[in-house]
Amino acid sequence: MGRYFGTDGFRGEAGVTLTADHAFKVGRFLGWYYGEQKRQAQDASPAKIVIGKDTRRSSYMFEYSLVAGLTASGADAYLLHVTTTPSVAYIARVDDFDCGIMISASHNPYYDNGIKLINGNGEKMDEATISLVEDYLDGKLNLFGKTWEELPFAGREKVGCTVDYVAGRNRYIGYLISLGMYSFKGVKVALDCANGAAWNVAKSVFDALGAKTLVINAQPNGLNINNNAGSTHIENLQRFVVENGCDVGFAYDGDADRCLGVDEKGNVLTGDHILYIYGRYLKEQGELRNNTVVTTVMSNFGLYKAFDECGIDYAKTAVGDKYVYEYMTANDCCIGGEQSGHIIFSKYASTGDGILTSLMMMEVMLAKKKTMSQLPEGFTVYPQVLENVRVKDKRLAQSDADVQAAVSQVASLLGDGGRILVRESGTEPLIRVMVEAQDEETCRRYVASVIDVIHAKGHAL
Repeated sequence: MGRYFGTDGFRGEAGVTLTADHAFKVGRFLGWYYGEQKRQAQDASPAKIVIGKDTRRSSYMFEYSLVAGLTASGADAYLLHVTTTPSVAYIARVDDFDCGIMISASHNPYYDNGIKLINGNGEKMDEATISLVEDYLDGKLNLFGKTWEELPFAGREKVGCTVDYVAGRNRYIGYLISLGMYSFKGVKVALDCANGAAWNVAKSVFDALGAKTLVINAQPNGLNINNNAGSTHIENLQRFVVENGCDVGFAYDGDADRCLGVDEKGNVLTGDHILYIYGRYLKEQGELRNNTVVTTVMSNFGLYKAFDECGIDYAKTAVGDKYVYEYMTANDCCIGGEQSGHIIFSKYASTGDGILTSLMMMEVMLAKKKTMSQLPEGFTVYPQVLENVRVKDKRLAQSDADVQAAVSQVASLLGDGGRILVRESGTEPLIRVMVEAQDEETCRRYVASVIDVIHAKGHAL
């Protein structure tokens, strides 16, 4: 974890822990840094940086601050306006931008916001570049053989310009439409846009492919993003799908890089369901590269049992779609993701993409001529109990010999019928204890047995 940037950008409460001044400085650095790289390569053209934002009220404040910083450093800023994170990644990649910036706090409430950095390949920015941004924010930048107390401002004709680039967003919509292998005619689809970035993108795609599209939570007002809406409040879509006789429903988060589904009976399809459905589909088509689906350690134990049954290998990474993508790239895997709905289809995208995910689910449903409720057959979700313990020292608590012995004992008792996972929170002084087993009572008993030891050894606050 960086000083300001976490696994999903620089995020905080707008105007409090993430300010317009932060955004201005991020823009100043990126505009100068990419411009300086070009100058040292004897390229006199300005840096090109593309920006998107979600529907939060503060997104405009951060957009204008970033643009001011970029243009003051001599870079040209291309504005996609309200759009999704994956669209910024797509345009950064295909239109030869030096980098992309997405202004969003994803599934967080409206008063939070964030700055996500994307490289010219459409991938999350590398840690080395992010560290340089943080050095500049801290006033201790040392780069190109020099210490920079302040960065030079561009002057005269070198001042950057701002370009309205809504055409880029429209081309991304066209790209998604082009991926539709089947007509959606006759299929009734419900979409929950979370009053976020998908509100002006998702329906256009489904309509163009012929679906009868019903949409909820697509009236953003700057304050209602994710408010009792979207993938973090899936119960609204469950009810809507059943009441309106829909064949399927999809819910996105604030920046539409994740997707959860609802079948025609109102059952939720998590990211694990999606990985199972599409991984199995790819194997049946002979297209599952290295016969592997990439998951995180938080995927349900039942997913692995189901993969074992159908002969699919799997990898487990740390929590975070960033780590999933890194593993996929290093090991030539074509699908991976998280239980939360961040799913990466490397053939089509370099990031999680909620709308793309829903299109892939539609493809499987139509190709196999099955209802959505039939597609997860063979995958049984195991009951899961997760409890957090606030501790004085995360590493000390987890490395305690007695705590480790308690965890080992639970693992031995569970055998092949479940699993225990104990890990540190990445952002808080918490130890997370999670058990999956065939019944909830067993889960709770084993979680309690480990937490009791943490308390007994004096680690808990």
